Amino acid sequence: MKRFSFSNLMLWAGLLFIYLPMVILVIYSFNASKLVTVWGGWSVKWYVGLLDNTQLMNSVGRSLEIAFYTAIAAVALGTLAAFVLTRIPRFRGRTMFGGMVTAPLVMPEVITGLSLLLLFVAMAQLIGWPQERGIVTIWIAHTTFCSAYVAIVVSARLRELDLSIEEAAMDLGARPWKVFILITIPMIAPSLAAGGMMSFALSLDDLVLASFVSGPGSTTLPMEVFSAVRLGVKPEINAVASLILLTVSLFTFFAWFFTRQAEERRKRAIQQAMETMAEEAASSSWKPTTPTQAASQAA
Repeated sequence: MKRFSFSNLMLWAGLLFIYLPMVILVIYSFNASKLVTVWGGWSVKWYVGLLDNTQLMNSVGRSLEIAFYTAIAAVALGTLAAFVLTRIPRFRGRTMFGGMVTAPLVMPEVITGLSLLLLFVAMAQLIGWPQERGIVTIWIAHTTFCSAYVAIVVSARLRELDLSIEEAAMDLGARPWKVFILITIPMIAPSLAAGGMMSFALSLDDLVLASFVSGPGSTTLPMEVFSAVRLGVKPEINAVASLILLTVSLFTFFAWFFTRQAEERRKRAIQQAMETMAEEAASSSWKPTTPTQAASQAA
């Protein structure tokens, strides 16, 4: 009865709902037939054919490039915003600043994309930049959107830190920038990594913002897939999606593996240190500190 409880049933149903479509997608990426719904046997020709599909591969490389730059910029800007929100408790306009930082989280992407499009058009008329919309405008839009997520993640970590460590370092003569680099960044490194991976995934998956701020020759992978799906799902799309799933799975596995190895090394180091302290305490002789204790030991 415990094995077949309602909670276990809902858990397995949720896992099947999430991962079963991915498994079906991977299986049909090896379909020899051009029709996605008709099974024609096993084949890898669609993976080989990706090398000849320059339009699709260019969109993949363009999306990866934008996502990489977006992750770097979003982590930098989001970390600065998180420091302002957590380390400066009072300043004029703090409430408005916090609302502006978190606004992309609750604002519909259609409104954000339209606002950025109008901004770029107005800037082009006033200062002549950007002359045309492309990779740079998509990168700016994605950075604006992803910085809010990084700011929330990093600020949650900063609120948990013990400020006494940083204050002790500054009392010993360390400058603020050195404290930030050598102490603060290592302590918030997991949140920085989480924010960077989240920004990379959001940028790689975005369709709405890129549709507003992109121009000719700057089609991203979601835009390419969306335009192709309206005419029917092509087998090459299944192959590209399967390769992305494989890459993400391998990256996640290696991240988990190295994190587990580091945790095990830390536990072993702590255990060895405790054993060493216990051995030293056991081997050290008791020395009297007062004449009374010395007399009692001699007796």
